[in-house]
Amino acid sequence: MDQELERILAEGYLAELSSLDLSDIRARRAECQAIETQLSFLRRMVQGRHDIATGEIERRRNGGSASDVSDLVERLPEILADRIHAPGPGRLPVMMEPGELNSRLDRELDAITEAANLDAPDQVTDGDLARAAEQLQALEHEVSTLRRAMFDRIDALQAELTRRYRDGETSVDELLAGSD
Repeated sequence: MDQELERILAEGYLAELSSLDLSDIRARRAECQAIETQLSFLRRMVQGRHDIATGEIERRRNGGSASDVSDLVERLPEILADRIHAPGPGRLPVMMEPGELNSRLDRELDAITEAANLDAPDQVTDGDLARAAEQLQALEHEVSTLRRAMFDRIDALQAELTRRYRDGETSVDELLAGSD
């Protein structure tokens, strides 16, 4: 995903859209949608781990023992459901399968999770937990920023398709032939 993301985010990716044929614009839109789906999935994984880390931090602040995580386990459904309804209008994903996430961002998530040992919160110090929460929050911000950039590109590509229809450069049949 790293190379595709870098290429899509490059300044020239959206240059001269009016000179591309319809199939190229559709292919670029599909490519952006696929990357956005991967970023969306990754963002949710980051948020889930962040929510677990902050849930454990809060539990300990309220007097919970670091060695007894049964309360944390009982609260996991509540903790993980906290971000189900995101602010804003949201967008329905075009595809649900994120595909292979082999990227720098995915590896960074794995490194944070492994360093803080979030799979065994009873073995994590308060300092490591706080550090992991901060790192996860920063990673979530980075992934969200990349998702917004993907949406900007998807919107620009869709706007070009719409402009062609509106200006009569293409027919409804041509537009519908490529919409999946």
